[in-house]
Amino acid sequence: MTQAAPASIPWPAMSVQQAYALITQPGTAGEMEEIEIRGVKTRVWKNAPPTLRDTLVLGRAHGEKIFMVHEDERVSFEAFYRAVTVFAAELTAKGVQKGDRIAIVMRNLPEWPVAFYAGLSIGAIVTPLNAWWTGSELEYGLLDSGAKTLVVDVERYERLTEHLHNCPELERVYVSRAREEIAHPYVTRLETVIGSPNDWAKLEEKPLSTVPLAADDDATIFYTSGTTGKPKGAIGTHRNINSNIFAAAAAGARSFLRRGEAPPEPDPNGPQRGSLISVPFFHATGCFAVLNPSLFGGAKLAMIRKWDPDKAMQLIEDERLTQIGGVPTIAWQIIEHPNREKYDLSSIEAVAYGGAPSAPELVRKIKEIWPKASPGNGWGMTETSATATSNSAEDYENRPDSCGPAVPVTDLKIMTVEEPHRELPIGEV
Repeated sequence: MTQAAPASIPWPAMSVQQAYALITQPGTAGEMEEIEIRGVKTRVWKNAPPTLRDTLVLGRAHGEKIFMVHEDERVSFEAFYRAVTVFAAELTAKGVQKGDRIAIVMRNLPEWPVAFYAGLSIGAIVTPLNAWWTGSELEYGLLDSGAKTLVVDVERYERLTEHLHNCPELERVYVSRAREEIAHPYVTRLETVIGSPNDWAKLEEKPLSTVPLAADDDATIFYTSGTTGKPKGAIGTHRNINSNIFAAAAAGARSFLRRGEAPPEPDPNGPQRGSLISVPFFHATGCFAVLNPSLFGGAKLAMIRKWDPDKAMQLIEDERLTQIGGVPTIAWQIIEHPNREKYDLSSIEAVAYGGAPSAPELVRKIKEIWPKASPGNGWGMTETSATATSNSAEDYENRPDSCGPAVPVTDLKIMTVEEPHRELPIGEV
């Protein structure tokens, strides 16, 4: 006699609130606590890494797994850690102190995260500037942020050369990917300090800085265009940025619980997850929601010099990448590409995006082409250090016009415009 298959559990098996209550209950990794931050009572993830230096150390535990792929360059987590410590020691030796601004101006290269975490590890405030800005716009960013150190790729350096004399606070410049030495008193080729990415594994690590760091210390200044005037710098703290790690984990666990399944335990010996990086690191999505959680979780980051759907699909096939997205346009271009079926894209587990409204039709197409993949959308701002809401899996399939519920440490309220401001009840706009 054939045994009958177990009946499937109707979706949803529980409410979002019930799922979050399980995810954040005392004694779990997702436990929350209420603390006072700068005079404001705030819910926070109790077990998140306190600082980005802690995240760097935790990332090293992934050892020889590949962290970054860029063309013919492959960098392991261990090699990345070594490069960060060497550059951090260089910055300290050159007099960079806690609170100093370090600007990064480069396209997505393996050197970008090295500069980012090296600066953060010594207590500097890292200021990534938009690599697409003109020379005059970059000059504005350097002046407005008060950057004393600049880490820049050679293309952006050439764009900035005639503007550097207008930046009196700038004391030192490190140029990446320059083929020749640069004759300038305070300009250094970055390769003379850390070498090329494929050689980082040979570097002798340096001791990490012991400069005191706290979770609510300022860590970054990311510029946001806003609606009027020049771009404005938004400050992010170590806690702000590390919160994205747990926000992503909570969203994933919520999807399992809502369908009546237990969230799986991470398997260190399982297949490595990996993301196609199609958004810039100088954007909150690329840095806070992708780069930092990948370092923490041991995921591979595959970079593409210029967006090209064919090259992107080849990279997905070659590296067995599990997540794609960034913005809806990228997902559409792969879905509608005439050569899509020529590539093995079966490794894709998630298609996640934000930054722009997406058509409900996109969710249906994702499930049609990759039935086992989870579509995902969300909302956040530079000012919220990325993720504030998240919509994925069945929640997204059933509400494709929504950006999802708030993550557990975030409160959303709809307030009246007229004063005195008051919160509107559910159902009113």
